[in-house]
Amino acid sequence: MKIAHVTATFPPYRGGTGTVCYYNAVEMARRGHTVDVYTASAVTEASTVSVSLPDDPPEISVYRLPVAFRIGNAPLLPRLMSLRGYDLIHLHYPFVFGQEMIYLRRLLRGCRYVITYHQDLILNGMIGSGVRMHEALLGRQILKAADRLMFTSLDYGRSSRVAGLFDQIPEKITAMPNGVDADRFCPDIDASDLRARYHLKDSERVILFVGGLDTPHYFKGVPVLLKSFAQVIAAESAGPDSVRLLIVGDGDLRPQYEQQAQALGITDHVTFCGRVSDDELPLHYALCDLHVLPSTTMGEAFGVVLLEAMAAAKPVIASSLPGVRTVVHDQVDGLLVRPGDADDLALALAHLLESAERRREMGANGRRKVLAEYTWSAIAPRLEQVYTEAMTHAAV
Repeated sequence: MKIAHVTATFPPYRGGTGTVCYYNAVEMARRGHTVDVYTASAVTEASTVSVSLPDDPPEISVYRLPVAFRIGNAPLLPRLMSLRGYDLIHLHYPFVFGQEMIYLRRLLRGCRYVITYHQDLILNGMIGSGVRMHEALLGRQILKAADRLMFTSLDYGRSSRVAGLFDQIPEKITAMPNGVDADRFCPDIDASDLRARYHLKDSERVILFVGGLDTPHYFKGVPVLLKSFAQVIAAESAGPDSVRLLIVGDGDLRPQYEQQAQALGITDHVTFCGRVSDDELPLHYALCDLHVLPSTTMGEAFGVVLLEAMAAAKPVIASSLPGVRTVVHDQVDGLLVRPGDADDLALALAHLLESAERRREMGANGRRKVLAEYTWSAIAPRLEQVYTEAMTHAAV
């Protein structure tokens, strides 16, 4: 098959949707398909199309299209209307502006497309009201017209704003989990140089957060994490210098979070690492003692970072949100906490920090689960089967 992936974001931009697209595309190429990715150029109103960057995988072609304008992570890419010659389009949803263009191509040319529904688009204020109106008027039509509709978990789908589709198009709906490269994220990594760079004491335990610190990722729960960590520091019986919080990521909200850390009096115990390279990201998981994903809304649908931490044999703490709670087996490979509850998160942090044996046990359980269920190579045959079903599905 000749397949086009259409996504609003793609590496080197760090985000779950782009990462999933990356591995979906590469795995299908490795299975013998011709795969192209269409995404946005980093430059608005560029006149030429950028084809691939040096770090792009050689198995696929990546076309970075000119952006007419952009609202957050929603770029308008007029050249998407020119897509031709593909057996199937794989749309990564939500992609405001892009999803409408693919639907229009369906109406005009009858192209086949499948959708990965990554998450509800949850925004506040007037923009949020506009998004909800758009979903009611057009968004559901885009989803219903797809030849197959994949949710990262059925749990998330049935709790999402489009849950009604389970009654309307049940024959088109399936689960397609996200995955992880378990060779890249693994326990056997020497992170001693990184430990020295961050001036960590040998006895210092490390809590890791990995996520975007920009407005589109406001739901990641960093303010809740900082409040919880302040409680941990205040209560630490082994001394406050025995715990460090590393925050990996960057964006326009970072100054606000740094100010909060200062107001809480924990700046000496929090390191804002900024963006880290792809080569160094696995080192950060290897360095940490536990990983936290404290997201507060259903803008978080799965949590690829949880799989990365589990693959590195680290225990995780995550908010008990639809979809996310399917990744973490509470009390087995991690702990689930109430979303937005700083006190509950502080208790979970203290529980894991006090027992190295508990952390090792949970980490080993998580690694075993990843190898059994969540490697990209294990997911690839399932995705290929969905493509095959979409190609044989009677067009509507």
